[in-house]
Amino acid sequence: MAKLDVYQFPARGDNYGVLIHDPDTGATASIDAPDAEAVLAALHEKGWELTHILITHHHHDHTAGNEVLKRMTGCTIVGPAVEARTIPGIGVEVSEGDSVAIGNAKGLVIETPGHTRGHISYFFPDDGIAFVGDTMFSVGCGKLLEGDAKMMWHSLQKLMALPPETQIYCGHEYTKANIKFAMTVEPGNAALQARAAEADALLDRGEPTLPTTVAQEVATNPFLRPTSPEIQKRLGMEGRELWEIFGETRKRKDRF
Repeated sequence: MAKLDVYQFPARGDNYGVLIHDPDTGATASIDAPDAEAVLAALHEKGWELTHILITHHHHDHTAGNEVLKRMTGCTIVGPAVEARTIPGIGVEVSEGDSVAIGNAKGLVIETPGHTRGHISYFFPDDGIAFVGDTMFSVGCGKLLEGDAKMMWHSLQKLMALPPETQIYCGHEYTKANIKFAMTVEPGNAALQARAAEADALLDRGEPTLPTTVAQEVATNPFLRPTSPEIQKRLGMEGRELWEIFGETRKRKDRF
């Protein structure tokens, strides 16, 4: 069985679109649909035909292309059952533990609420890739727009538990701004300092800082590191519950 081909491309300024393609069957899915024109251009460039859209959450910058793409390609739109009423064109509603087939590739649905109440992520274990929308970013996490700190911390723990080498695809290119904040709460983190240099070099070459990996995020992302003595000390929260430390970190990022 051939591995999925993955093609990442910019859309809407700081969004990323991603296509995944099963070369054995020709099945192709768009991870979210930030912009129909960008997705169609990527499909044309690769010579692939769209069969599915896998939606992570209902926000417009992740669903704006749904109806045009469905009308033009007849694709099936899959998305979180909790948010089904707010996702244009949804055809298949999924929840925690469900699976999604893209040709011969099997993706597992992980409920990761916090940014929105019904946010989901898709994990393809045989390919070692996960699509996490706006739950987690490189060196960051989504704003708590519909959930609370305890809910989001639980979601991030699920993603942290994936195999360390898992490649993580996120919805936005926020790495540089996230690193700037992270250095204010854990400046002594050598892995973070190295990631900062790496990200600068990639961006200087016009290249994306994504995908990242679970291992890299566990080492550098302050939202995944409430156990860090340096973070606890800088926040004045030594010994507090991990979700509380996470929540205070998120509040500080909101004000940053």
